[in-house]
Amino acid sequence: MYQVATLNKISKVGLSNFTDEYMITETVNEADGILVRSQDMLTMEFSHKLKAIGRAGAGVNNIPIDRCAESGIVVFNTPGANANAVKELVIMGLFLAARNVPEALTWAKGLTEDVSKQVEKGKSQFAGHEIMGKTLGVVGLGAIGLKVAKAASALGMNVVGYKRNTVSDVDGIPVYSDLKEMLPLCDYISLHIPANDNTKGMFNKELFDLMKDKAVLLNFARDKIVNDMDLAIALESCKLAKYVTDFPNDNLINRENIILLPHLGASTEEAEDNCAVMAVNEIRDYLENGNIINSVNFPQLDMGSLEKGIRLALIVKEMQDPITEVIEHLSNAEIKVGKAMCSRRADGISFVLVEVLSDNIPALLFAGEFGAKIISYRAIEK
Repeated sequence: MYQVATLNKISKVGLSNFTDEYMITETVNEADGILVRSQDMLTMEFSHKLKAIGRAGAGVNNIPIDRCAESGIVVFNTPGANANAVKELVIMGLFLAARNVPEALTWAKGLTEDVSKQVEKGKSQFAGHEIMGKTLGVVGLGAIGLKVAKAASALGMNVVGYKRNTVSDVDGIPVYSDLKEMLPLCDYISLHIPANDNTKGMFNKELFDLMKDKAVLLNFARDKIVNDMDLAIALESCKLAKYVTDFPNDNLINRENIILLPHLGASTEEAEDNCAVMAVNEIRDYLENGNIINSVNFPQLDMGSLEKGIRLALIVKEMQDPITEVIEHLSNAEIKVGKAMCSRRADGISFVLVEVLSDNIPALLFAGEFGAKIISYRAIEK
């Protein structure tokens, strides 16, 4: 029986994909797996029983992914599962900015009398622009960025994209590998890149200065990729016309020309269901078969379903050639090996999956000097 803890409300549609071999528990320290959405896990202490974390969403900046790898915990996310929901919100953000919709809504809500007359007299102050024929720059052409690009193109926009280390077009979209070349072309810029050490504060004064005067910046990726202080200056100087974001913070509230949404990107029933189903299936495949699909802290490794027999799943360190060392160790113990696969991190931590032709594996086999190199070990049996 596997135990799985949920740190946030997880879609029942997703949870229904667990079989009778799984039990949802409120005791996190007893869990083999954890399902999480946005709860901060950065300072959480992990039980030695924990084998996997499934993030029902794409971003994992709330999870200490390297520390998890060092503890033998595989972290999964669900890329693309909420892509359509975010795409639709980004397209809405384009219209909110282009047609001055938030300001118009606030003004209309305050009307009290002679409404028709006031509307005819006051509506001109909210006159905006059509997006047809304007140029949208999509920064990052992953699952979400590509959907945004295609939707904007269907609405008549000229679309260009940025993707690092890419020099060819992607699905007919002209792609730039240098933002300094792309940004001056764009009336609108939509951000779809991850938040990490390389992208923190990436959009700052230097890049704002390259943009068209009165360009509109949309951020439905992560707040940390934009330098808030430089953004405020760009808005006050009218270098940028507007900033539309799904990530409010203390630096952004009560500022003109900023449209704030309360992190609604994946907040649709459909997206929550999709993310939960995908996360549940990833955890099941790992616990039941040892396969790693869509992990953010280990490379992919897929040996298919285990029909019968035993698979050994080992997370190891300090092995120059993990597969060879594991197979030699098993052979010395007169255990025959079938298939073997390995995924290796840059820091030398590796995941080794081995099918063995034996009825049982003595636990003592992984003790001693060899055992000192093992971060985690389990035998999967069918």
